[in-house]
Amino acid sequence: MSDTRRTDLVLLLVALVWGSSYLSAQTATSALPVLVVLFVRYAFSALACLGLVAARGGGPGDGPRGARRWTRDEIRAGVPLGVTQAAVLVVETYGVAHTSAANAGLIISLTIVLTPLLDRAGRRGGLPPAFFAAAGVCVLAVGLLMSGNGFHGLRLGDLLMLLAALVRAVHVVLVGRLTARRSIRPLHLTGVQTLVGSALFVAPAAHDLPTLAHADTATWAQLVYLALFCSVFAFLAQTWAVQRTSASRASLLLGTEPIWAAAVGITLGGEHLTWLTGLGAALMVGGTYWGQSVERAHRSAAEPMRTGETAITAATAQGTEAHSATAQRLESATAHGLEKDTPCPTTTLTGS
Repeated sequence: MSDTRRTDLVLLLVALVWGSSYLSAQTATSALPVLVVLFVRYAFSALACLGLVAARGGGPGDGPRGARRWTRDEIRAGVPLGVTQAAVLVVETYGVAHTSAANAGLIISLTIVLTPLLDRAGRRGGLPPAFFAAAGVCVLAVGLLMSGNGFHGLRLGDLLMLLAALVRAVHVVLVGRLTARRSIRPLHLTGVQTLVGSALFVAPAAHDLPTLAHADTATWAQLVYLALFCSVFAFLAQTWAVQRTSASRASLLLGTEPIWAAAVGITLGGEHLTWLTGLGAALMVGGTYWGQSVERAHRSAAEPMRTGETAITAATAQGTEAHSATAQRLESATAHGLEKDTPCPTTTLTGS
């Protein structure tokens, strides 16, 4: 299997896990306060990451302590990413608590439209029109899926999910930009993010923490699933994959999340698939596949151009250096000739 396909499969698996997270989050928040759910989710995630880091052995030339130690790049990237990830989850969790799990999973998929726009902000060039046409197909698919699930008017939870889509797009772009061309280990980066999230939610959730004593086994199971699968695994896999592809491509693959949310709702939540939701699902898959193909072709075509520009720049720099060296030789030879009061030798002027 090629590296590209392996990366795509990992991103699809992340989308599946996140698609199932809405039903789990809705179940957990129906029994516990939102901030308690978020703190427990982050605390369990942080403990799992710290345990994995502690269990790691050293690589070639890297002792056990080096494998466990966080680098400056990992901390510098992990702190802001921890803040943005916490912002995504707090808005998303409050949103799913005030709307249906299906609507939450559908609206958040608008990230696929917002991410390419943010990813290209401040950069030269842009994605081809076909990419945005594919994104438009995905938006149409979201509308059909919403209609098929009885979507009627915006509610508070729906507005919060729209905000969550925007914040998630910012987070995905930041993951790509803060980890690009840096030696950052996904596990260590995820550990920093979960520690930041735990620190952010411990004080707001402290007052309601005693409610955990009344949580039943099913609620605890949902919390563990949200922490270990929807947080640790998903964060690790997303970071690993985004480092190997573009933020725009990642957003399209992660945009299949509503399909998995609908599948989980049908199989576990007792929802029914109508012809509108079936059409929306087909359009979402088709639009995602089309969009990722366009983005891949655009990125492949851009690489030779960047290589050519780099070669021209290097050749120009080499020519400039040669010219400077010749000028320096000329200046040195002239000065030498003046000091000796004799003509400058021709061989010295021509240089090598």
